[in-house]
Amino acid sequence: MKNNLNRRSFLRTSLAAGTALALPVPAFAADVLNIVLIVPSPAADVGWSHTLELGTKALEAEYGDKVKVSLLENIAEGPDADRIMNKTVADGNTFLILGSFGYMNGGLKLAAAHPEVSILHASGYQTAANFSPFGARYYQGTYLMGMAAASLTKSKKLGCVGAFPIPELITSINAWTLGAQSVDPSIEVSVVWVNSWFDPAAEQNAAKALLAQGCDVIFSNAQDTPSVVTACEAAGAYVFNLNSSMATYAPTKYLGVVGTDWAPYFKASVAAHLAGTFKGASAWLGIADNCVFLADWSKDIPADMAAKIADAQGKIASGAFSPFTGPITDQADAVHVAAGVTLGDDDILSMDWHVKGVTTPLPK
Repeated sequence: MKNNLNRRSFLRTSLAAGTALALPVPAFAADVLNIVLIVPSPAADVGWSHTLELGTKALEAEYGDKVKVSLLENIAEGPDADRIMNKTVADGNTFLILGSFGYMNGGLKLAAAHPEVSILHASGYQTAANFSPFGARYYQGTYLMGMAAASLTKSKKLGCVGAFPIPELITSINAWTLGAQSVDPSIEVSVVWVNSWFDPAAEQNAAKALLAQGCDVIFSNAQDTPSVVTACEAAGAYVFNLNSSMATYAPTKYLGVVGTDWAPYFKASVAAHLAGTFKGASAWLGIADNCVFLADWSKDIPADMAAKIADAQGKIASGAFSPFTGPITDQADAVHVAAGVTLGDDDILSMDWHVKGVTTPLPK
């Protein structure tokens, strides 16, 4: 069973934030696990929050009435989110999925105060005994999308609408650029940052700005709405996105999706919680983990390129190839990764530079 609440309706029922951690936990049926998913945007039919919700639906399918899942959507990062997290525990939820980077500090404090609660945290980097960050290796999929984009671009100019200039999104752009340049080294990429996870108007304006610059393949990088996708369809430009398919919004110009399936990870984490073996650990999941997948490829991709993409995907999945294997040159025209060297996870997770070919400087 799932309850859907937004910030206003949830806080309406809460007590003062200062007393939330001290409240007694209400009694629930002993054989029911109460789970809450908190996300920063509306959980609509597409996007990041939607994919997280699909992961919890898999839990409901697996456990039936042995779990009760509540969805709290459109919860802005900050003090309100902290109060809401505290109240969910006071209300008897003992398994939390925090769906945004900005929930990290509040979640860590909550984990320390409630060792009986298990917490999964999206896109973070800190762990605790009962606090596990998780993320997706999107860059593995965007490299392959870069190969596809290179086979279809006429202008040799690609564009990206990015949410925030954080390593997770920077790596996706860099890998996309490298994938495209593996086919055509002359390809360039322009980026517009909207500094929001959910701003349909700004996202659409950013897409139009890139289209006006001559970009004919666009990457919708972490948008929870189809705004970029619909703008590209209207303009006749190819487009792809992260997390969940938006093919219905671009019936003729959809390049594909770098999707995420959180169900296996959520199931394993809940099983560990129920068995009393949950241990906080960082999970960075990719193609080999059946978390990152590619789907809805455009029929316009030439057959020989589709074959090359399939071959590269197999090598990435097996570990035989990484998109971040040198030589890689940065925007300053310096060799950032030497020939034959493959960046380790720590370097990828902290990436704060762009590869040569990305023409837009990173914001300072």
